[in-house]
Amino acid sequence: MDKKNALRAGALAAGTTLMMLLMSSPALALTRDDGDDPGPGLSVVETLGLYVVAPIALFAVIAVLVMVLDRSKEEHRVTSRNIKTRPKADAKA
Repeated sequence: MDKKNALRAGALAAGTTLMMLLMSSPALALTRDDGDDPGPGLSVVETLGLYVVAPIALFAVIAVLVMVLDRSKEEHRVTSRNIKTRPKADAKA
């Protein structure tokens, strides 16, 4: 019964995707609408800087700020220095 539901869900997802692809015509993107005023295109360097370098730099800045401004107590951090192991209790039988 599980395979039947999976097959039904897959067929529904494939059918929905196919219908969406057929309904959205990319050829309509070539015709200009009233009020369209596209600016100049981006160069390869500008595109890479905007969509690759900028997010990586933003991630790095946030990570550094989190590490620098971390005010948690040393005993709450999990490090190899503060892990304490308990001795095994003597089993009395």
